[in-house]
Amino acid sequence: MTLSPSIERASAGRENPKRTRARLGFLGVGWIGRNRLEAVVQNGLAELIVIAEPDRTLAEAARNAASDAEIVGSLDELLRFDIDGVVIATPSAMHAEQAKSCLQSGRAVFCQKPLGRTARETAEVIDAARRFNRLLGVDLSYRHLTEIQKARELVQRDALGEIYALDLVFHNAYGPDKPWFYERKLSGGGCVIDLGIHLVDLALWILDFPTVTTVTSRLFHQGRRLSANPPEVEDFATARFDLSNGATAQLACSWRLPAGQDAVISASFYGTNGAARVSNIDGSFYRFRAERFSGTARDLLSEDQQPWGGRAILDWARKLNAGTGFDRSIEHLVSVAETLDAIYRGGRE
Repeated sequence: MTLSPSIERASAGRENPKRTRARLGFLGVGWIGRNRLEAVVQNGLAELIVIAEPDRTLAEAARNAASDAEIVGSLDELLRFDIDGVVIATPSAMHAEQAKSCLQSGRAVFCQKPLGRTARETAEVIDAARRFNRLLGVDLSYRHLTEIQKARELVQRDALGEIYALDLVFHNAYGPDKPWFYERKLSGGGCVIDLGIHLVDLALWILDFPTVTTVTSRLFHQGRRLSANPPEVEDFATARFDLSNGATAQLACSWRLPAGQDAVISASFYGTNGAARVSNIDGSFYRFRAERFSGTARDLLSEDQQPWGGRAILDWARKLNAGTGFDRSIEHLVSVAETLDAIYRGGRE
């Protein structure tokens, strides 16, 4: 996106004043936005200054957690306030443009996933964060799950030997309740970009982002294979992606699968010296266990019951308070987005 010289000079020159706590604006406070807002307020890591939400009922519900916050109806109004960062929790089609506007204005950004509907949109936002040296975070919350971190630690120190196979599953027996999720132009896709993004991100992150060399996939809607340009989004998907380190990953995700419970979520990592698996407990979206396998034996590594959904935004807020600018680790999200693009290309052909 081309910037006018005046906007570029103003944005590049804006420096946040020294504060012990960042001042934040929240753009969109539906369920997930309000949850993240409450996490920040309860932990005292930032001041909540302004809420931009056209739905007054949602805005007032969010303000219950931050009674001093102003309520406005748009991003333009929000950016008139003296704030250091913006938390974006709007429909996916809006993420990229809204994030770029915030970054260009000199604000840090924490955005719900996906950062963009495609790798191109994702790269454009990251380029803006780099250009204006602003902290950019994305709510890939499963990275902060204690059990996932236990499995990653085993892989990172080669305790499982050479990892050669991954099995990744995320079945949601309900599916989203907002209509925009089912419109491809608004959402970017169905269960793959909604749920599969977490699985692809975890696989690449835990293995230190090897290159994805080949991808094959199948996409379905109500049991029928999707065509090249379908009007529907997928509600079931399978994919295989091979990695430059020699490993191969199998992925399956779905909405409204008759799973016999609310959700089936697991990530298994098989190595030449054992395996690790993280899986949800009794169909829960929130309770997990991590186990290590050796032959027919298994050992429990962790079964943490502490709330973890807000840990990603708290980590971002701590970095913002510390004055962190652009963090190059965010660049890896382009690889995740490219893999999702490849799943969609292969599944629709």
